[in-house]
Order: sequence, then C-alpha cells, then structure tokens
Amino acid sequence: MQDFESQEQAFAQQIEQELLEGRLNFPTALDVSLRIKRLADDPSSSLDDIAKVVRAEPVLSAKAVRMANAVVMNPYGPPITSVTDAVRRIGLSSLRCLAFAVSAEQLAQDHRSHTMRLIASGLWMHSVDVACWSYALARETRAANADTAMFAAMMIDIGQFFLLARAADYPAMELNIDRFAHFVSTWNEPIGRTILEVFDLPESILDAYQSEHPYSGAWPPASLADIIMVATLATDTPNPFQNLLGTKRPPLSEDPPDGVDVKQLTELLATAKAGRQELLAAVCG
Repeated sequence: MQDFESQEQAFAQQIEQELLEGRLNFPTALDVSLRIKRLADDPSSSLDDIAKVVRAEPVLSAKAVRMANAVVMNPYGPPITSVTDAVRRIGLSSLRCLAFAVSAEQLAQDHRSHTMRLIASGLWMHSVDVACWSYALARETRAANADTAMFAAMMIDIGQFFLLARAADYPAMELNIDRFAHFVSTWNEPIGRTILEVFDLPESILDAYQSEHPYSGAWPPASLADIIMVATLATDTPNPFQNLLGTKRPPLSEDPPDGVDVKQLTELLATAKAGRQELLAAVCG
C-alpha cells in the first residue's frame, strides 16, 4: 500500500511538472503518428513524403493498403496495391487515425505486465470500435466529415493510453489496479486535452472532446460531438477503465440519450453496421 502511495505521488508530480512546462514525454510508439502529423501540416511536404514515412512502417503500410481496398473506402475503384495510392485514397485524416491505431496497438503489446497489457489491449479495441462506428455513422447521417469523425473518435481515449504507457515506470500501479483506474480518471482529461493541443487539432475536434454536454438532444445526430457520443454508446467493446470503476453504461437501446428515438436509432445502427464491420476488419486485420 505504501509503495503505491509513494509511486502514485511520484507519478502525479511528474505529470504535473510536464504539464507546467508545456511538454509531455511521448512513448516512442507514437513517433510515427507525430511525424505524419507534422508532414501533413507542412505546406512544403508532398504526398510522396508522407507515403515514405508510411512505407517505413510495415504494419502501417499493410493496413493502409487494406483500408484503401475496403468497399466502404473504395466502392467502385480498381484494387489498390501501392502505399502512395492507398494514402491518396484514404486521406490524411484516416491515415492519422490508422497511424495512431497502429501506435496504440504497439503500446498495448509492449507492456511487460500481463494485467496492464490486457487493459491496454481492451482500450485499443474500444477506441478502434468507436472510431469505426463514428466513421460509419457520419457517412450515413452526413452530420460530420466521416474521416474527421473517425480520427476524432480514435483520439478520445488518448489520455488513458498515455497514462498506461507511462505507468510502466511505476510497477506498483499494476498491483493496485483499481486504485490505478481512479488515478487515470483523475488525470485523463488534462493529459488528453494537452495531447490534443500538441497535435494542434482543429477546433471542431477539440470542441467534441471537451463538451460538457456531448449530445445536443437533436435527432438525427447533428454534429461531430453527437456522432462520437452515439458511437461511444453503440460499441459492444467496453472501455476497461469504465469496467474497473463500475461506470459502464447499459446498452444504447435500453438507455438512449434524451431526444433519441429508439426505433430510428436502431434503424440507423443497422444501416451503419456493415460499414463499421468492414472498416473494423481493415484496421484490426
């Protein structure tokens, strides 16, 4: 117990110091995501420059080509076999999302702790599922750009990923996993907000992430925040931290947000389901 308290204090002090100084020590696995982001923001960079970074990562390359060939992305076009063509087809928003998904998967696999690895893997699956639902729902409703919706949803849990990765330096966290979950719930929001600012994301994404009232009450979903809210509730893959904290929500059909017509919601999810499943297979395959 004492070890946990001392390590929790040291962990919190380290985070506070990094936030105060305006810097965060990112895990190495996130380097590719950051490199793609910087290239995408640089007006002097070309699509070939970005494709070179992707080609240097075999897993990312394979998944980019697979995603580009998914029917939901390429319904009528010929098969895509090159990374450059794949990047052009899926677009930079989807590429950023895919790069982060690959990085997060690597973070999950890198944990030496079996318990932490299980939590990280569960969080990765949850994030990917919400992102794929967001893409499919945005395509169906046109309430937001589908690529943006997928990327924004993938970033929602980034604070939890960051804390999981850094927890490897504090082994007592694993031995008190319930208390670690409370630690994560305390620091998730400020860490997540800072990371999104480091990534210099558009205001629309920051607003969706920070909204105190994430659902507008309108039907059908009318904004990016609405799409992500419905996608988060639609996923069958739980956030492991919500399970640890006992805050898991009931199924969406049983407890829809105010203003949601359950019958129309069920029809929307049924229509979007095929697109979500195909995209999920492309990202996870």
